[in-house]
Amino acid sequence: MILSGCPLGHTIRAATAGLFVLGLSACTEPFDAPLGPEREDPNLVSSVVDDVNLNDLMLTVADPKDGVAYFRDALSRDPDRPDLKRGYALSLARARRHADAVIIFEELSAEGHSDAELRLEHANSLARLERWDEAENQMALVGSDVEVPRRYLIDAMLADHRGDWDQSDAAYERARRLSANPAAILNNWGVSRLSRKDYGGAQKTFEQALAHDPSLFSIKNNLAVSRALQGEYRLPLVSINDEERATLLHNVGVIALRRGETEVAKGLFAKAVETHPRYYPSAAEKLAALNANVIN
Repeated sequence: MILSGCPLGHTIRAATAGLFVLGLSACTEPFDAPLGPEREDPNLVSSVVDDVNLNDLMLTVADPKDGVAYFRDALSRDPDRPDLKRGYALSLARARRHADAVIIFEELSAEGHSDAELRLEHANSLARLERWDEAENQMALVGSDVEVPRRYLIDAMLADHRGDWDQSDAAYERARRLSANPAAILNNWGVSRLSRKDYGGAQKTFEQALAHDPSLFSIKNNLAVSRALQGEYRLPLVSINDEERATLLHNVGVIALRRGETEVAKGLFAKAVETHPRYYPSAAEKLAALNANVIN
């Protein structure tokens, strides 16, 4: 019910093919660097640049599943290119196929191709798999000079796992300050505060997140949940369509039910069924059970 948003979303622009400037580590050869006599064929140069641009697009704007398919197919044709394996690993992580991503990250590390970006994403995937010690080890390999929101977001997640709230708050704050649009970071911070049962603090954090990006439904959901956990079952004044409104009503109803507010829950589920533009089985089934005095 609580959504992380894209709780650690993939905000790092990927670097590929050895010709793109890396965002997290020392720069490699840029596009306008000397190519050497054996690579001065303009058609070859254009092809390489086009390839790099396509790789980058597949890692940043393409659907994650499309990115996985693209790099998997490219690797099947040219398995010795580390830039393609890199893209494959990052695409798997974007697609939340973390177990598969970790295998490729480990291969890249064994082959000597790891850098700060790969280590950060490797650590994130390990944390998603709850392999916390390994995630901590990966983060220890990231240089102290790497000052990007992603680094501190992962640090915050690891601190959350340890229950070190002071370090968690410090890491979230650092990530927020470094980010041009900190909505997702604030959303994660709010979820962290929910886990501590700091419902008022979570509500304020979700409100700050919405101020930066009022379009993210995950933040609207988490705001409604944080309010409901404090006994406020009215939906927040946010822009939502009927389907989203029904979803929020259902989720707030679940909170009311867990708090023992059976009649309130029934009203919320009924309103969710009425509001949803199509049949809403989750709300309808709970409402029917309550009306039959059978609470699962």
